[in-house]
Amino acid sequence: MAQRRMFSKKITETDAFIDMPLSSQALYFHLNLGADDEGFVNKAKTIQRTIGANEDDMKILIAKGFIIPFESGIVVIRHWRIHNYIQSDRFQSTLYKKEKEQLEYDETKTANLKPLKQYIQNVSKMETQVRLGKDRLDKGRLDIYSPVSDETRTALSAEIIDVVSYLNLKAGTKYKHSTQKTRKHIKARLNDGFSLEDFKTVINKKVDEWLNTDMSKYLRPETLFGTKFESYLNQPVKQQSKSNVPKWSNPNYKAPDLDDLKVNESEIKDDPNAF
Repeated sequence: MAQRRMFSKKITETDAFIDMPLSSQALYFHLNLGADDEGFVNKAKTIQRTIGANEDDMKILIAKGFIIPFESGIVVIRHWRIHNYIQSDRFQSTLYKKEKEQLEYDETKTANLKPLKQYIQNVSKMETQVRLGKDRLDKGRLDIYSPVSDETRTALSAEIIDVVSYLNLKAGTKYKHSTQKTRKHIKARLNDGFSLEDFKTVINKKVDEWLNTDMSKYLRPETLFGTKFESYLNQPVKQQSKSNVPKWSNPNYKAPDLDDLKVNESEIKDDPNAF
C-alpha cells in the first residue's frame, strides 16, 4: 500500500471546509492519512479518540458531505480520487468490497452512495453470504443508504450542527444537535429566513449579556431560538462600561514617548533626611 497521502486545495480551501471547526478539519486530515489506497477507513472511531476529536466532529464531516459512513463502521473519503492518484505498481485494492459496491463516482471523481433500489438490485445478483431482504430495510438502514447527493437535507443538517456547535463553544454548554426539540426550533427560524450569521449574532449578544449571571441557565436552544429570536437579533449590542475599558483599547490611543518618561538628572536634589 502506498504510504504518501496528498490533499487537493479544491477541497480543503472551500468555504464549506474552512467553515468547519478546526477539530473537524483535523479529524478529516487524520482520516485521510489512515485510509487505504481507495479511501476507505476501518478505524475511524480510533482515530477520532486518538486525536481528541468528539462525536460532533465526525457528524459534521458526514453532514457536510466530506465522508460517507457505512453500517459496518467503515467510512470512505468522498473526494479521495480528487486528492490522490496512486501509481498502479504501488496501488493495493481495498479489502472492503461490500462497501465499495455501494458507491458510484461522478464526473468530478466524487464518491456518492448509489440509490437504494439500485444497490439492492446489485446485491441480489451477487453471490454473497449476507442478503438484503426488504424485511430488513428498517428506517435506520434507509438513513444509511440514502444518497448523499440530497443537498437540501445535508445543508440543513450542517447548519443545525454549526448553530449548536457555536452555542456550545461560546456558552460552554454541551447541547446535542440531534435533540428533536433543538432541531425544531432551529428549523423554524431557518424557515423564517434567518441565516447562520443571524444565529451567531443572537448567541454572541446573549452570551455577552447572560454568561456568568443568574440568566446563564437561559443560554439554551429553546430560549435563544424560540419566538423571541428576532427581538434578540435586533437588540442593541451591550456596551462595556468605561471603567472596564483600558485606554489602549481605543483605536486613537497613542502610547507615550519613552523620552518623555526620562528623569532630568539636573532636577534631582538629594534630601539629607532621606536616610
